[in-house]
Amino acid sequence: MPFDPDFSADIHAAPLSSLSPDGTWQTALSHSRSDHLLIWITRGQGRMCLNGGQRGFGPHSAIFIPAGTLWSAEFSRQCLGHVLTVTGPLLPPFPASSCHKRVTSLQEQTRLTGMFEAISREQSAQAPFWRRAVQAHCELAAISLRRQPDPGGRAARQTAAQRLCLAYCQRVAGLQDRQATMADHAAALKVTPTHLTRVCKAETGKTAAALLTERQLHSARSLLIASDLPIRDIASQLGFGSAAYFTRFITQHTGQPPSALRKTARAKSQ
Repeated sequence: MPFDPDFSADIHAAPLSSLSPDGTWQTALSHSRSDHLLIWITRGQGRMCLNGGQRGFGPHSAIFIPAGTLWSAEFSRQCLGHVLTVTGPLLPPFPASSCHKRVTSLQEQTRLTGMFEAISREQSAQAPFWRRAVQAHCELAAISLRRQPDPGGRAARQTAAQRLCLAYCQRVAGLQDRQATMADHAAALKVTPTHLTRVCKAETGKTAAALLTERQLHSARSLLIASDLPIRDIASQLGFGSAAYFTRFITQHTGQPPSALRKTARAKSQ
């Protein structure tokens, strides 16, 4: 039977550094992606904010981030690992929600690392049926993740504060209303801005306003680099009232105006 090139979703394995080719802001700022990520840390440590909660991670941590999840991560300079990117339908063995597990078994650690390396080899060689082989290795990685026990046993029931923070992060991740302020989101969630700020700070280490600002800043910097849209169009797309207001926002948070950021990023890529 002839091989169907569209048999699987687009799956790609790469070094951890591929998540931030244009600077650490690409992971350090709260944002969401349209693809699913499985991050495998082999060395080093860091801290991340994942879908309304903060946590630290170290060697042999497996972190799964479904598409549309609000997250940010600070990786130490010594941090090494791999990242598996799945674009399109999520393969059934993966969990439906984000998770972070530490793999303690040496056998499982070796197996997971081997799966990432095997996917990279298949991508490079592109021998017959390589897409099917990639999908098979990806499913095995997902099964290995599911087999790892949850830290502390069965997840505890969420508190009201955790549910509120999660709901806010889901709104920010989608940026359904790009012109909505933090106070607008608080009103939609039927809480005061003060309460929302206090809860987000306690759960994520960042205020509600900071999470929203980071999400907007990440979107802005990404569009400046990845698109040829005029600055005024980017400002309009992200809900800023004017190009001048957008320029002040970017300059305040980066120290450079939008045009300079775009020029610098493109000079690095040449």
